[in-house]
Amino acid sequence: MNRIAARAVIALASGTLFGAGLALSGMTDPAQVRGFLDVAGNWNPTLAFVLAGAVGTTFAGYRWLGRFARPLYGDRFDLPASRRIDVRLISGAALFGIGWGLVGLCPGPAVADLATGSGPVALFVTAMLTGMALYGVIF
Repeated sequence: MNRIAARAVIALASGTLFGAGLALSGMTDPAQVRGFLDVAGNWNPTLAFVLAGAVGTTFAGYRWLGRFARPLYGDRFDLPASRRIDVRLISGAALFGIGWGLVGLCPGPAVADLATGSGPVALFVTAMLTGMALYGVIF
């Protein structure tokens, strides 16, 4: 298998595993996500286990990546170039969080949820892609 085909297979397998994990954990259910974010109301703490698993996996993954000069099927790791916390980072994180809280979807689960054929999810993904395109044009 050539390098490009191997990368495509790895990307497909990774995306499938990620989407299945999101669906299995309940992250693709906006009502469950809003219930988790509603700490002052009818709080549903079950997604805390998903959060803990994600943080633990990410921590271990970054520690493991430090042992390699480059990925097996890539030229370089795509890691953040800056560690600065500035207004753009904080405002972007705030917008992300506000959108997640209002709609109950973030980009990964929204893309996975497209498979359900839900109109509101398709509208959300369309708005998200439009916002990304506008950002690219403006900045």
